[in-house]
Amino acid sequence: MAGTAPHPGTTPHPGAAPRPHSAPRLPVRRLTFLYDAQCGLCVHLRHWLMRQPQLVPLDPVPAGSREARRRFPGLDHGATLKEITVIGDSGQIYRGTAAWIVCLWALAEHRPRAHWLATPAGAPFARVSVLAASKYRELTAAGRTDGDGLCFDGLCVDGGACAVPAPPPPA
Repeated sequence: MAGTAPHPGTTPHPGAAPRPHSAPRLPVRRLTFLYDAQCGLCVHLRHWLMRQPQLVPLDPVPAGSREARRRFPGLDHGATLKEITVIGDSGQIYRGTAAWIVCLWALAEHRPRAHWLATPAGAPFARVSVLAASKYRELTAAGRTDGDGLCFDGLCVDGGACAVPAPPPPA
C-alpha cells in the first residue's frame, strides 16, 4: 500500500532545493533506509523494522557501503553515517527525526504513531528519541568504518580492521 509520507521536510534528489509546500506530493511506494552496520543499536533496529508488517516496503542498505554509493551517488555518504537517512522511490530524502518517523509510517502497526510524532505535540518525543540514539552511537562509535572496512578516524590496523583507541592516561 503506497501513500504520501507524513513529514513535509523532504528534499527531491540530492542537491535539489526543498519542495515548496504548494508543490504536489509524490506517492511513496518503497523506502530505502541507510543504517550504520557498525552500530549495535542500528543493526538491532534494522532487524526490528524488517520483522514488522509493512505497508510500504523497506529496503535496508548499510550507510557508506558500496551498495549505498551505487544506488545514491549524489548523497553525502559521510553524513549518512552520522544521521539516519531514508530515500523514497520518487527521490524524497528524509534525515534525522523525519527519517525515523517515515520508517514508522511504513509499518502497519505504527503508522498512527508516526502521524502523531509528525505533529507539534509528538515532535518533541520523536526528537528526543533520535537524539538519545545519536548519543548512544557517539558513545559506542570508536574505530568505526565506512561500511566497507575503510576507517574514518585513521585507526586502521593490518587487514583494514579498525582498532579501538586506548583510554587516555590518568591525569
